[in-house]
Amino acid sequence: MTVVSESAFRRALARARDGKALDLTEATVLLHARGEQLDALLGHASRVRDAGLEAVGRSGIITYSRKVFIPLTRLCRDRCGYCTFATAPNKLPAAFLSPDEVLEIARQGAAMGCKEALFTLGDRPEDRWRQAREWLDAHGYDDTLSYVRAMAIRVLEETGLLPHLNPGVLTWRDLQRLKPVAPSMGMMLETTSRRLFEEKGQPHYGSPDKDPAVRLRVLEDAGRSNVPFTTGILIGIGETVEDRAESIFAIRRVAREYGGIQEVIVQNFRAKPDTAMRGLPDADLEELAATIAVTRLVLGPKARVQAPPNLVGDEHALMIRAGIDDWGGVSPLTPDHVNPELPWPQIEALADRTAESGFRLRERLTIYPEYVRAGEPWLDPRVAAHVAALADPETGLAREGAIPEGRPWQEPDGGFAPGGRVDLHVEVDTTGRTGDRRDDFDHVYGDWDALRDRLPTAGNTAGTPAEIRQALNKAASDPAGLSDEEAVALLSADGEALDELAAIADALRREAAGDDVTYVVNRNINFTNVCYTGCRFCAFAQRRTDADAYTLSLEQVADRAEEAWQAGATEVCMQGGIHPDLPGTAYFDIARAVKERTPDMHVHAFSPMEVINGASRADLSIEEWLHGAREAGVDSLPGTAAEILDDDVRWVLTKGKLPAAEWIDVITTAHRVGIPTTATMMYGHVDNHLHWVRHIKLIRRLQEETGGFSEFVLLPFVHTSAPIYLAGVARPGPTAQENRAVHALARILLHGAIRNIQCSWVKLQDELCRQVLQGGVNDLGGTLMEETISRMAGSENGSYKTISELRAMVEPTGRPVRQRTTEYGTPSEERLAASAASDGVCQSVRRLLPTLDITSSS
Repeated sequence: MTVVSESAFRRALARARDGKALDLTEATVLLHARGEQLDALLGHASRVRDAGLEAVGRSGIITYSRKVFIPLTRLCRDRCGYCTFATAPNKLPAAFLSPDEVLEIARQGAAMGCKEALFTLGDRPEDRWRQAREWLDAHGYDDTLSYVRAMAIRVLEETGLLPHLNPGVLTWRDLQRLKPVAPSMGMMLETTSRRLFEEKGQPHYGSPDKDPAVRLRVLEDAGRSNVPFTTGILIGIGETVEDRAESIFAIRRVAREYGGIQEVIVQNFRAKPDTAMRGLPDADLEELAATIAVTRLVLGPKARVQAPPNLVGDEHALMIRAGIDDWGGVSPLTPDHVNPELPWPQIEALADRTAESGFRLRERLTIYPEYVRAGEPWLDPRVAAHVAALADPETGLAREGAIPEGRPWQEPDGGFAPGGRVDLHVEVDTTGRTGDRRDDFDHVYGDWDALRDRLPTAGNTAGTPAEIRQALNKAASDPAGLSDEEAVALLSADGEALDELAAIADALRREAAGDDVTYVVNRNINFTNVCYTGCRFCAFAQRRTDADAYTLSLEQVADRAEEAWQAGATEVCMQGGIHPDLPGTAYFDIARAVKERTPDMHVHAFSPMEVINGASRADLSIEEWLHGAREAGVDSLPGTAAEILDDDVRWVLTKGKLPAAEWIDVITTAHRVGIPTTATMMYGHVDNHLHWVRHIKLIRRLQEETGGFSEFVLLPFVHTSAPIYLAGVARPGPTAQENRAVHALARILLHGAIRNIQCSWVKLQDELCRQVLQGGVNDLGGTLMEETISRMAGSENGSYKTISELRAMVEPTGRPVRQRTTEYGTPSEERLAASAASDGVCQSVRRLLPTLDITSSS
């Protein structure tokens, strides 16, 4: 062990005593504590733990979960040097437990008062073992996670036990699939040591799922997905003390940023026969206690810290002194399949051991009390009733005397019941929003201070006059050949250089799209603004209980579509919040309702985020879901939810929206099945010019591969009521110079790939619209009829424009104005006549002109 000086111990212990935040060096020092230093350390950790329990009304209580252990499969694609759980197919009667075997374990557990069904299994065994693939194929499952999902539902329905899923490494999309069937999930981080993963002979070598970066990404994605998540570290597997401290701090960062780490397990390595690490000594229990104490001090009083009670010998009191407040899952029925040589303690005996240290043992559920009481967005409505049946509503702990009983797992009822501020689309232009922010502003988006640490470090550097001149020459001679550096230089062009950039872009516009300025007569229908995704730039999303929240019925959606048709519309654009109560068929139902009422209306609907949500809820692949959407009447998809296609930016902008790779997958799959889309970019918030360039170039590459984009839409960030701006993290949108430059650059970089470049009159003032029309833009979007999303964020340009207003805006440019269809064709004579009669906007949404009292005497 490294020798630590007495002075270093004194400084670190003094900071711990005084409640000051420890840094990585101080935490590393304290991990070495033994003897008197350890006693002092444990005392400080105990006080922090006690303060946290008092704050949540659980003073003197240590919790546990009464569970059954369901080893769904012991096959795994990894080869960890210490694991006896994973084995080979020839050592098992079958690759997976059968449904009958799963349910038999769960039923026996329910009869014994268990409330948690812990599903543990190896990572994606079908990728390594032919027998696993054959079993899944024979039983009709696409992959292991499909079987996990199906068995979780059956356990809920037939026994009432609450599934806690430990299927290993999960993608963001996997989490969307599994959240509706389990109140909580988990995966041990184990360690952030790359040496243990990369060096031959180390315990994680040859195990792709033990890459520390991959495992940290899972913790982050779980937080982004609002999944109460269990994680932890494993000590004594060859990591250094410094590695251990870094692992604790990595967990703290994720916990602060997303708030989804419901518990942290500190587990000690125990050597097992027939493993590569059978000769290594077990982790020392004083070492374990020091690690628990440092974990408690680093994570703070709000954290829930656990030590498995069957791995600590007789040292339960030591672990309680170290700062634990939970013993984890304990089973009266099934063994610990990961540590089979060490049986669970009897619950009564564990209660006695806990009482000896002055604490009372209380049963909790697999989802921790704080998340039970918080409800949405942490608890999916499809499992909320199952949790409520077993939870004490006041404490969130397990209700004493509660007996698990199976109950249906089903989509929420009444998701299309109209309610809330359904006239917001009109009132947003008159009375406006109720307040500038939600009352959960301080915590629903994660920790704002932690978020600032994620901000991209590189700012915008202006190009020199020589660099801008060189880039302008390149843009004129080889538009699509601009390097990233040249394109970035053009974004800083101003004055005469900006005018020249705009002229180059406008010449390309004339070549590609002619002189016509086009628009479509359409109506936006945002069918709900209830959403728990946690986009930090979005001022539209509301909780179901917020004053501005609303949801439209299918009939109301169809009514608005019919009204738009009567006003000459050829398109409805439909998007909404990710409302947890909408049924799995919601998007198909909406499209059908519109098509039934207005068969010839073009349905431009559902962002990639909504596609993922729909596919996850229906347990369909993206391609299957898109085929279903097309059959229901969807004609094209809006390419919104793109923001900036760089995850370093996305994870600052949004807590839970889909990663860039998922957006790309949805869009390219849509193109492959014959559904065209738009492409968008929202810019001017926490990004920089290089992000804009790379985003536009990515859109071009996708277009060259699929040819499915109809237009590229530039969306300047509207800051006024955006949470990320109100928190002081984002800047107040792009400047006028940047808007002109990026519209021109988009035309240049996309020349020969995407014909139509659209500006957003909602987000730009009329004069700026005219300027970008003279710098590469050929399309204005639509009359919209109702535009609520940008107006809720603080846009001051209204929620619709009549045809007359669009024409008046364009007139000073001298360009002709032409009404188009979604596909950029010409509407029928009947549609043109109808839109001319209404001026492109239905009467119900028009602003009322003030009336004059002409009866008063002069």
